[in-house]
Amino acid sequence: DFSALYLRKIAAEFADDLDKVREAPDFKASSVPMLIHALKQGETLFSGEERRRVVGAASK
Repeated sequence: DFSALYLRKIAAEFADDLDKVREAPDFKASSVPMLIHALKQGETLFSGEERRRVVGAASK
């Protein structure tokens, strides 16, 4: 689904930055849901049609 594809792409694109965040001394396991929520906010920039196209292209 689009959410999974989007999160995988974002994680790959920002891998170095995400590693720095995870290595921060104040990062805890309880921070993971908040980080995921923040990353998922970018999904709202895509229309339903754009989401369908992305999912369709990924399934080919």
